[in-house]
Amino acid sequence: MRKLINSSDALNLIKNGDTLLVGGFGLSGTPLTLLDEIAESDKRDLTVVSNNLGEAGRGLGQLLLAGNLNKAVGSYFTTNRDAVEAWNNGELEIELVPQGTLAEAIRCGGAGIGGFYTRTAVGTKIAEGKEEKMIDGERYILEKAIKGDVAIIKSLKADTLGNLIYDHTARNFNPLMATAAKTVIAEVDEIVEAGDMDPHQVVTPHLFVDYVVETKYVKKGGVYVESI
Repeated sequence: MRKLINSSDALNLIKNGDTLLVGGFGLSGTPLTLLDEIAESDKRDLTVVSNNLGEAGRGLGQLLLAGNLNKAVGSYFTTNRDAVEAWNNGELEIELVPQGTLAEAIRCGGAGIGGFYTRTAVGTKIAEGKEEKMIDGERYILEKAIKGDVAIIKSLKADTLGNLIYDHTARNFNPLMATAAKTVIAEVDEIVEAGDMDPHQVVTPHLFVDYVVETKYVKKGGVYVESI
């Protein structure tokens, strides 16, 4: 499988200062192996676009403690007290984006759409500095599309071509992010031969996937734990 690389090789695809699109909601659908590699590296000044920053010391929370991050763009940071503390101390820039707006902005990035108008956040601090437009008597603000240098996503299974299927709610932001970055790396639980997956279950077609990494985690009791 030409797209299969190890996690340390995947690290070479990320540069200092890159914008990373990282799938997951908390730790569900999060590429834990790839985040481990980044946290142990000297990558710096990264901007992460993700729903949140994982949990304290886990998932994206590791990158925060390791000093890899300069900025986080997302919608739900308060579950990780380290993120709040880093922001309070001026060590992390945070850009809050309403969750539906975040998803649509990434979708636009993948679809080649420059942005969209939404009523969400009109009249709030989030709207400050953004173009406002009246449509049918209602106020809307312009939200620009979000794109990344590298997307690191998590899927349940890949075939040898790189087609991906996801596990229930772990699907969350991953399929959108697979369309909106220059380079897409998918961390997967299992790799099967082309033709062994039901094509109706494929959510992300292989043309969006540049590289595949096998996870070092196994699922026990509904929770991923390190297998090594």
